[in-house]
Amino acid sequence: MRVLVAGATGAMGRQLVPRLVDAGHEVFAMIRKESDKAKVSKLGAVSVIADALDRAAVDAAVRQSAPEVVVHQLTAIGHVDPRHMERSFAATDRLRIEGTDNLLAAARAVGVRRFIAQSNGGFTYARTGGPVKTEQDPLDPAPIRPMASMISAVKHLEGAVLDADWTEGVVLRYGAFYGPGTSMAPGSEQFELIRKRKFPVVGDGGGVWSFVHIADAAEATVAAVENGGRGVYNIVDDEPAPVAEWLPELAEMLGAKKPMRVPRFIGRLAAGPAGVVLMTELRGASNAKAKRELGWHPAHPSWRQGLSGKRAVR
Repeated sequence: MRVLVAGATGAMGRQLVPRLVDAGHEVFAMIRKESDKAKVSKLGAVSVIADALDRAAVDAAVRQSAPEVVVHQLTAIGHVDPRHMERSFAATDRLRIEGTDNLLAAARAVGVRRFIAQSNGGFTYARTGGPVKTEQDPLDPAPIRPMASMISAVKHLEGAVLDADWTEGVVLRYGAFYGPGTSMAPGSEQFELIRKRKFPVVGDGGGVWSFVHIADAAEATVAAVENGGRGVYNIVDDEPAPVAEWLPELAEMLGAKKPMRVPRFIGRLAAGPAGVVLMTELRGASNAKAKRELGWHPAHPSWRQGLSGKRAVR
């Protein structure tokens, strides 16, 4: 198939594009800068130039590539400061709103038959009820103020894609990424904070995280390109885990001392209200639907194996 990937040079795109090429698809990469052409060529794709926030440029890029499938992986997430979540996600929020609308309009004009978009299933579910959520569970209806704009942008993206009755809209709610090119990789700032005991467990550490190795997320995305039906899929590993469990174990893997524990009010002073939510109130996600309907099974079924550099033995 002819597949257009928007966001082809990010951590996900660098994993996804070569897999699509290896699977026999004709891949086009929508990039913003001419200087990225060489990177795209090495990945095996053909470049089309467009700023996702420029409607006319997106229209031209989509007409040029004439894809059967569009894969929307546009983000602009750099360093995430939980004390300033709105600032950390502002550029990505805009891509999830304006960028999504621009891509959908262009895709409709050329008759794209499947539209796949990156969403977030790691930090967006309602913070009530059981510890693990399915795709039928609601996203947070009452987020705290620092996370409200991020969750609102995710809801806009999902609604726009799923309401597009002219195409097969697929939403992939990825868990917290780790692996090459992510914020949880050897040498990353996050790992260094854990090594230096500057990443404490806040309160009871009861926030449940769902992780996914970036390579496994890319494999799931290929499966969605080829087999995805309209709807939402959680793309996470098999083992949601509370912070109080995964953080000390990761510290041990890194050869660090156990993380300190601090009460919620200290965590709030250091990391703001969003930091406290991430540590104490998050809900995890189930991958049962993606396994069942996409035929996808993560090569790293647990963060325990993935973060230690091991793969499952099958």
